[in-house]
Amino acid sequence: MKQKLKTIVIDGIDKKILRALTADARTPILEIARNVGISGAAIHQRLRKLEKSKLISGSKFIINHKVLGYTTLAFVGIYLDKAANTDDVVRALKRIPEVLECHYTTGNYSLFIKLLSLDNAHLMRLLHEKIQTITGVQRTESLISLDQQIDRQVHI
Repeated sequence: MKQKLKTIVIDGIDKKILRALTADARTPILEIARNVGISGAAIHQRLRKLEKSKLISGSKFIINHKVLGYTTLAFVGIYLDKAANTDDVVRALKRIPEVLECHYTTGNYSLFIKLLSLDNAHLMRLLHEKIQTITGVQRTESLISLDQQIDRQVHI
């Protein structure tokens, strides 16, 4: 079982730093320091404190999947034969590069995944040849995303 994370208290300066980096993780530390009114060294110390508390972790570039030709984003609910198969199925899903996320869920599905495909034909091949052939997968239900309307992080 995963260990419960402790909650931390952040002040107004931490919030300003987090808002600036959430808007653009490449914002220079000295620019944030000027806007917040403290030294660059103080910004670094606060960032280390926030990383140590596990509130933040790293930064990343966002790849535009459409530029690479991946035009179909789908969510797939996976029904398993037995709950005992979950770990094996997750290991098999990790070997499919098009699977971006995998969640244990409540409700009808044992697992819920997010995947990218080049088009509907590619999605069908992924479902029929890679996902539904995994030992333990009973069946799947797919939802194709037509357009993403909201993409944000938690409000700070």
